[in-house]
Amino acid sequence: MRLRIFTEPQQGASYDDILAVAQATEALGFDGFFRSDHYLVMGDGGGLPGPTDAWTTLAGLARETSRIRLGTLVSSVTYRAPGILAIQVAQVDQMSGGRVELGLGTGWFEKEHLAYGIPFPAKRFGMLEEQLEIVTGLWETPIDDRYNFTGEHYALVDSPALPKPAQRRVPVIVGGGGAKRTPALAARFATEFNLPFPEFADISGKFAGVRAACATIGRDPGELHYSVALIAVTGRDETEFARRAAAVGREPAELREHGLAGTAAEVVDRLGALADAGVDTVYLQIMDLADLDHLDFIAREVAPQLP
Repeated sequence: MRLRIFTEPQQGASYDDILAVAQATEALGFDGFFRSDHYLVMGDGGGLPGPTDAWTTLAGLARETSRIRLGTLVSSVTYRAPGILAIQVAQVDQMSGGRVELGLGTGWFEKEHLAYGIPFPAKRFGMLEEQLEIVTGLWETPIDDRYNFTGEHYALVDSPALPKPAQRRVPVIVGGGGAKRTPALAARFATEFNLPFPEFADISGKFAGVRAACATIGRDPGELHYSVALIAVTGRDETEFARRAAAVGREPAELREHGLAGTAAEVVDRLGALADAGVDTVYLQIMDLADLDHLDFIAREVAPQLP
């Protein structure tokens, strides 16, 4: 099972804060560092010092780490034109030596769009489908060929489809709980299907839907990774766990019900159950970026007990 650290810097983090977590992620042996792609704090608090741009951040981390995978969970189709996104991701992939992954979704947080003057169309799923086709199409176009696309939302004419990523194929993450359209997109374009903060009882069924969508188009469902993102709050005893829960404004009982929470033994048991449900990658949502000891504890007490 791959364990990846997943952060929400819009809640209040500078680049230096993010860098410290990413470098700890690498030093402690986790598989990857991923971040949300948001521009406004959610809930209470001012979000100081303010938002950081996801792909600008990842470009910096590409030069200041050497091993871990780097990516978004997930970028919104509303933020960037697909041609620009393809260029950004390809460049950061080059800068990292081929360690980038792109999570892409429809976006949902209307308030941040209003705050920064970003258009927020009511219907965005068609934008997502076209962006996935365009971004992957640009990367896959042979050098010296041209890429053209005409759709409802975007049109590209005689694009040189440059630059190319360092990887032959940048992993693409598609996720969500939709019953039909999202699994169909994952089957067509994704290398990984992600369930963000799912109910545990729903995971097996959602994965089965993706496998069925793959079968419909003749794709081997075993080609995909199957992942979940869950908040992680743990400690060596109940006192430490409760302290960390309070630090992120969550109740211990609620965390145990919906996240990876409690003592190390409890988290290991939950991860084992996730593996039984078909999960091969877990994004550990870490909300307190100042608590690097938390990452160290997970690396020492949880990760070594996984298969």
